[in-house]
Order: sequence, then structure tokens, then C-alpha cells
Amino acid sequence: MRAVLKIEPVAGATLLDVPVPVPGPGEVLIKVKTTAICGTDHHIYIWNEWSQNRIQPPQIMGHELAGEIVELGPGVKNAKVGDYVSAESHIVCGHCTQCMLGEKHVCQNTSILGVDRDGCFAEYVAIPEANLWFNDPVIPMDIAPIQEPLGNAINTVLSGETRGRTMAVFGCGPIGLMAIGVAKACGVSKIAAVDINDYKLDLAKKMKADLTVNSSDLSPVDAIMDYTHGKGVDIVLEMSGASVVFDQIFKVVRPGGRVSLLGLPAKALPVNFSDDIVMRGITIHGITGRRLWQDWIVGRELLSSGLLDLSPIVTHRFDLGDYAKGMDLMTKGECGKIVLYPGGIE
Repeated sequence: MRAVLKIEPVAGATLLDVPVPVPGPGEVLIKVKTTAICGTDHHIYIWNEWSQNRIQPPQIMGHELAGEIVELGPGVKNAKVGDYVSAESHIVCGHCTQCMLGEKHVCQNTSILGVDRDGCFAEYVAIPEANLWFNDPVIPMDIAPIQEPLGNAINTVLSGETRGRTMAVFGCGPIGLMAIGVAKACGVSKIAAVDINDYKLDLAKKMKADLTVNSSDLSPVDAIMDYTHGKGVDIVLEMSGASVVFDQIFKVVRPGGRVSLLGLPAKALPVNFSDDIVMRGITIHGITGRRLWQDWIVGRELLSSGLLDLSPIVTHRFDLGDYAKGMDLMTKGECGKIVLYPGGIE
């Protein structure tokens, strides 16, 4: 089968013919119809510091997918050949304190598809049955693989009350864009979107942002405070990880408001806890991944009901062999979500 591998510890990746995996006990073999490029995949591709400390080449990349089950390993109980599935990429232990408390998204023994084991940038991938997500047939094949990052957006948006609230989203990458759509579907009244990239801000408008601010040209603090008549917003979602943003978000959230943090700064940052947080009664939520399986369920219902339309976010579709084109677009910031087709685009 064709697969995209990180074969050596340098920037780039390689398309190779490799053996089709054999599903082990409790696993299924999926024929991958679509797979999407995540920011994590891009980090591995450019071989940043995080990747250098985590990835052990050679390894097949990729962790967002949709496809069809074609083979069952020993001991599989519920899955059937022909099922239309996606997968949760975080393979959890099931017995640590977090798992036992129902907090599997922060399992201390997590293994990740495409990071710690071979992934889905390939024609076939073997997945534990416990990680399968059975897709609603109405969800299109190019939307189904991005339900996993959608779960991150859902977790971030719904970490507090949304109905009738105002919101600012800092960072309009794919998950930030998804968060805008989720927030609108869940009752947020007004949304300001902030980024430094006009291409992404145009996508934010398509996802129903009410105000877009290019922070390279205009102070987001001034723009948002003016838009809210000096009140500030009820909710801020930090989705960028840009260090400069962490000084801005606490200036635009109203006293008593909520800040939910998904973006990952590259280094430790100074924070004025006394003035910006404690004395203003701000609630801060650190968000990691998506809750298993609550956020998957919410995503399925939003998509299948028509309340959420992610089609504006999928901006490019390529054959798997053209993966480098997608990676280059991500480097340039000239894309939303990129979907690859291991079997070719029909």
C-alpha cells in the first residue's frame, strides 16, 4: 500500500510502498478513504523541536481519518466489515486514575496514532476497536475525518455557558474556525475573530464571525472594546498559542468572564495574576484534546442536524501522493483544512 512516512529525523516526508498492516487482537483494519492534515502532522513534517523529542522514525504519519472496515482481528466484538468509521487517535489505558474518573482525554498513559504508532496517511490502517467512531451515514466523507479536531473546538467552546454570551476567538486556524461555527450553533450571540492572516479571517466570516480583526493592522483590544461599547466579551477562546495574545485576552474579557485556553505557547509567559485574573474574577479553563466520547457525540449531532456546516473550512483536497502540496500551503498559511485521498480523488 502507499503510505507517507517520516523515515529519518529531518524535515520532510516520503511516499513509499509498504506492507498492509495486519490487525492484531481487538483491532480492525480500515481502508482509509479520506485523511486530513493536522497541525501536529505539520510539526512532524517540518521537524520542529517537539517532534524531535517525540517521534521515532521510521513511522507512518497521520491520525485523522474516515474509511471502511475491511478486516477484523481476533476478539473484535461489535464492529463489522463494511462499517463506515472514523477513529479517536488517543489510545488510552483504561486503568489510570483519570480513565477511572471518566477523564480519558487526560489519560496519563496515552498512545497517539501517527505519533507513537503508525498512522493513517496510508491506504490502510489498523485501529483498536475501542477507538472506533461509527459515523452517521449523512456525514460526507470529506467532513468525517475532521470530527476529531472538531471535538477540540467543542470542548473549548462548551467549557462554560454559551447561550446569549459574546465571544472573542484569537487564532483562526481550523480549530478556531470550527469553534466559531460551534459557538454560533450553541447560542453565542456575537463573535469577534482575531488573526494576522486575511485568508483565515475570510474563512472566519464564512463561519459566521460577526467581527474580524487583523491584529497586524489594528489593535484587537481597541477593536473588541469598541465593538462591545467598552464592556468586553463574556468569553475568550485562545486558539493561537502566540505569546503576544496572552497580554490581549485578559484586556478584552469582561470582569467575571471566562477564558478557555487551547493554544500552546512556545515558551513560558509572565502573567499578572493579581490584576488580570484574581481581582477581576476571571475563570480560566485549560483545554486539552476532546472529552471521550462526549464531544464526539455533540459533534455528530451538530453535523447531522445541519446546525453546523464545516464545508467552508475544507479548502483543499489532494491525492495522498500530493501531501507535500498540502504541507506547503500550511506553512504559507494559505489554507483551511486539507483532506487527502489515499485511493485517489474520484
